[in-house]
Amino acid sequence: MDIRQAQINMIEGQIRATGVNSPDVFDAFTAVQREKFAPEAYRDIAYADTEIPLIYNECMLTPRTEALVLHAAGIKGTDKVLEIGTGSGFMAALLAYKALHVTSVEIKPELKRFAEENLRQAGITNVTVELGNGANGWKSDTMYDVIIISGALHELADSFRMILNSGGRIVAFIGDAPFTQTQLIRKIHDAHYEIISLFGTSAPLLREQRKISRFRF
Repeated sequence: MDIRQAQINMIEGQIRATGVNSPDVFDAFTAVQREKFAPEAYRDIAYADTEIPLIYNECMLTPRTEALVLHAAGIKGTDKVLEIGTGSGFMAALLAYKALHVTSVEIKPELKRFAEENLRQAGITNVTVELGNGANGWKSDTMYDVIIISGALHELADSFRMILNSGGRIVAFIGDAPFTQTQLIRKIHDAHYEIISLFGTSAPLLREQRKISRFRF
């Protein structure tokens, strides 16, 4: 099958089927070519309804999950976005399609370089990839409008709320494999938040959170 036809089929058959009806989401998935972010061995199945393996047992989430997260985040053109867990850089690229700027944090240097090269090849200039561990929270002098956690957490660290602007949104997978709950946390003002459970998924734990799981009894 032609790769562009596979992309169209993904949008029509997978993303629309989730109930997502946002033109911004459709436009982002049309503009950002997913196969360019997948490892070469998996480019032929880049638009399949499956997770794409990366090194260190990481993965690209399914297109359905990515679309639901993007839709929940409701990215605006003035938004500064923080992503934890860069992986291939594809989610950062989707976020950057509408956002003013995206800062994406990746713990593994090899994945950081992989994502940066993918973003460069795609011509995306409003993403900065930082090397660091964001699984247990993130400290920054920058305040963000949207925070996306692209991997599951046992619980959301308070430091994420501290760098979220009023009216800001956090989308995070909370729980432990094989089942996690996707939550949307909206900052109403000051210390007042609205928490909405969105959908269940099987998003894998962020790497540093897996170490915590190993020592739980």
